Amino acid sequence: MNRTTLSLIGAATALAAVTGVASLTAGSSEGPAQPVAKAARRLPVERSTLLCPAPTSSEVGSTTYTAYTPTGNGDGTGTGAKKGTAGLLPAQAPDDESTSGEKGGEKSDRKGGSDKAGEPVVPLKEPGKPVTAETDRSDAPALIGTADGSLAPGWTVQQTTTVAAGTGRGLLGTACAAPDTNFWFPGISTAKDRQDYVHLTNPDDSAAEVDLKLYGEEGRLKPSTDEAITVPGRSTVAVLLSTLTDAEAADATLRVSARSGRVGATVQAVDQSFGSDWLPASAEPSTSVVLPGIPADATSVRLVVFAPGANDADLKVRLAGRSSAITPAGHESLHVKSGMTAWVDFGDLTKGEAGSLVLTAEGGEGTAAPVVAALRVTRGKGTDQETAFIPAATGIERTATAADNRAKGSTLSLVAPNGSAKVRVTASAGSGGGRPVSKTIEVKGGTTVAAEPPHPASGKGGYAVTVERISGGPVYASRMLALPQGGIPMFTIQALPDDRATVEVPAARQDLSLLNDGGQ
Repeated sequence: MNRTTLSLIGAATALAAVTGVASLTAGSSEGPAQPVAKAARRLPVERSTLLCPAPTSSEVGSTTYTAYTPTGNGDGTGTGAKKGTAGLLPAQAPDDESTSGEKGGEKSDRKGGSDKAGEPVVPLKEPGKPVTAETDRSDAPALIGTADGSLAPGWTVQQTTTVAAGTGRGLLGTACAAPDTNFWFPGISTAKDRQDYVHLTNPDDSAAEVDLKLYGEEGRLKPSTDEAITVPGRSTVAVLLSTLTDAEAADATLRVSARSGRVGATVQAVDQSFGSDWLPASAEPSTSVVLPGIPADATSVRLVVFAPGANDADLKVRLAGRSSAITPAGHESLHVKSGMTAWVDFGDLTKGEAGSLVLTAEGGEGTAAPVVAALRVTRGKGTDQETAFIPAATGIERTATAADNRAKGSTLSLVAPNGSAKVRVTASAGSGGGRPVSKTIEVKGGTTVAAEPPHPASGKGGYAVTVERISGGPVYASRMLALPQGGIPMFTIQALPDDRATVEVPAARQDLSLLNDGGQ
């Protein structure tokens, strides 16, 4: 068998793995005309994976999980996909010796989740109806979950924790995220008044090797211990960031990168004075950054930006408000040095009007340097202050969902940084029944629309809100959930990235002629 035949058989084998011995075809100038390949189709994903961090170690904390899959199987038709399953199971906690680092002869402060097995958490049975579960366990574990069939496209799980008192009191919310190999977290801190843990969860059977690197205003923070972390298979590890360096940095950036395997990663930020919340990863480095959904009553807005590339970044700063985009007084631009973290304190930036921050490169895209960014937002005054984080978001291409909404307290923010856009906002049935309700919202270019989302008709319990982009330019969104308690304006904000419910699949036809070596 000659090399040409082997190459062709290899090509046929690779194509068979994707399309069942198929090939893309086009017309030929010799011999009979060949069928022209059809355009790629968008089909629903068949399997989704989500990871939820261990919620809290507080004895006065309670957590609500809400899971939801939109109807329509992600393709807008509501047909085709087989009946599926969806649920999450506890991750295991590695023993202390395998996960604790050594620093000055003592173990560094690293903790894992629970190793207690149990029934699946928030298992779904059908699209279109959310399922909720609650726990007040201080040792509630991290969760690893999968969804397949009709429940996979757009499957979303929200984890919302209320800590009533003590260190870390506040409302902590996060959307359980898909595993990846690279994450950026601008906005972390190693200062004495903050305890920031990065939670790493490995969904696979084999161990993952992960590097943690910290960057401050002067560049890389000198490590005081090994920054390489091993996360055993199906396990979770949390690392206190201040144990990685002796430097105290109030505003810094963390990079999480997997040398092998993949992990879920998110940061739990606990402030002694301003409460706590989850800090999700920023969108991938970009020359244009959108941070959606600054509350109208924000008393302090702090921007943290990092330039990961080889060049400095020069950014124009704009606030997309209710009626137009403006330049914040005294903060028209921002210079960020390569490999360094920069920050800006805007104070009460929104002045009683909800908005979104938009950063764009000065001097055009050709010479621009990409950045990652996040906002730290504070509401309240004095000892009754609470914080939340807004990372740089990705735009909604088709649909995005916030799973956990209540009868009161939800605010949906939509921003169209360029041209105007139109979206459809749908409230699902409630976890206790009811019917979906939809409304259409138009967002003028350069503005932010902040409004209470629709409620399900005759609905009871928590419900999901899905945003579908209908027409127009890019749209970015976030959802604020406010649950005040004891005079403290507890709140959390989650950006709504596209749910990637569908994937483009090239049109193909069976073509066994690939196995013909042409007589060689």
